[in-house]
Amino acid sequence: MKFRAKIVDTACLNHFTRVSNMIAKLAKTCTLRISPDKLNFVLSDKVANGGVSMWCELEQENFFSEFQMEGVSAENNEIYLELTSENLSRALKTAQNARALKIKLTNKHFPCLTISIELLSMSSSSRVVTHDIPVKVIPRKLWTDLQEPTVPDADVSIYLPVLKTMKSVVEKMKNISSHLIIEANLNGELNLKIETELVCVTTHFKDLGNPPLASENASQDRNSEQMAEVHIDIRKLLQFLAGQQVNPTKATCTDEKRHCS
Repeated sequence: MKFRAKIVDTACLNHFTRVSNMIAKLAKTCTLRISPDKLNFVLSDKVANGGVSMWCELEQENFFSEFQMEGVSAENNEIYLELTSENLSRALKTAQNARALKIKLTNKHFPCLTISIELLSMSSSSRVVTHDIPVKVIPRKLWTDLQEPTVPDADVSIYLPVLKTMKSVVEKMKNISSHLIIEANLNGELNLKIETELVCVTTHFKDLGNPPLASENASQDRNSEQMAEVHIDIRKLLQFLAGQQVNPTKATCTDEKRHCS
């Protein structure tokens, strides 16, 4: 197995750093999947047990000026590495205003993801900071547990409001209840609601819009004003909202066709 890559564009480096920071806020460990044309960060905790599941896909041509890899075999030309999310995020913190960043799979008595950061210098010479991040090579027999998840049919899909605004609302609600009800319909309406024996508080959002394909599929047998709802742990939702570092132009919430709690 071989892997080496290089980032020289400042915007690409900053975006890669934000993705790493986001993942570090979501889980202690993650899987890095390396293929000839993509990098994937994978979290595969059991959602039913309160864990976080994520599939983050980065096209290598959008980030790297150089990218070379050889997988475990010609038939399975991929590499799966398990690493501590915070170690990667901490290493990339030193890459602010860097001239270039190199990533390489090495073996220094144990497998490592070696990150070399070329820093700008007042003189003509440059400084290089190197981080060796221990990784665990995941064997081929376990890859099936780390594949892209399928998105099931949904009752309702809706675009979320600005995530900073949503985070501010949810943070205030967590002081009243540990669970949150999310309601949404096909008219672009979203409600964040908490209910206790003493109080009921609801925040309404309107005109958010619905993804076209999801709306077409669901509207065949669903009243557009009918609300679908899920009950979730506020702490888990805040964990997601606090982890958002990539400033998405659109974020979508999907209510799957199953009972959620």
